[in-house]
Amino acid sequence: MSDTTSGAEGAEHVPEHGVGPWPGGEDAWPDDPRLDPDLLREGDRRNVVDRYRYWRHEAIVADLDERRHPFHVAIENWQHDLNIGSVVRTANAFAAREVHIVGRRRWNRRGAMVTDRYQHVRHHPTVEEFVAWAHGEGLAVIGIDNLPGSVPLETAELPRACVLVFGQESVGLTDAVRDAADATLAIAQYGSTRSINAGAAAAIAMHQWVRQHADIASGHS
Repeated sequence: MSDTTSGAEGAEHVPEHGVGPWPGGEDAWPDDPRLDPDLLREGDRRNVVDRYRYWRHEAIVADLDERRHPFHVAIENWQHDLNIGSVVRTANAFAAREVHIVGRRRWNRRGAMVTDRYQHVRHHPTVEEFVAWAHGEGLAVIGIDNLPGSVPLETAELPRACVLVFGQESVGLTDAVRDAADATLAIAQYGSTRSINAGAAAAIAMHQWVRQHADIASGHS
């Protein structure tokens, strides 16, 4: 049987994300300084939770700053790791205090899906400078890598105030980070590959912190 459906009629409908203009026009706009007139007028198609629909960018960041968790995330960047964007996006989802790029300043932002606009990202040129900063802030440095002698992440109790550190794809943590870490934790794996990519490892480790320390109910509002 031949398909007689026209191209326009047969095209798959792609749903629009977000919300359209505020119903009722400008006369019905709420009196709230956090709201952006352009978004109220044109609609808000950004990748933000419903709580932040129509909010100004700076208002969202200010609200997040009141609720961020006391853990940080760091990733080494010596070869322009393509996973950094994914790490930033996940850190935003779990409300990490900051993301730290150790090594090269430049990184591929595509995987962050614009979440780097809402997430504080700090750069440290060297491991030594990063570790000095962490110790100055009273943060435990927790390396995440499948190394001999590592403690299983699944059974470890993560410090509430800490920075979770991830290495370069394929090579893992540098010796400098391994030596400086207060503990090194490994993610249990059961297949043939030696490691999972840094973006996936970071998501698992951050979620483990959330399971141990976060207010789970508030994350489902």
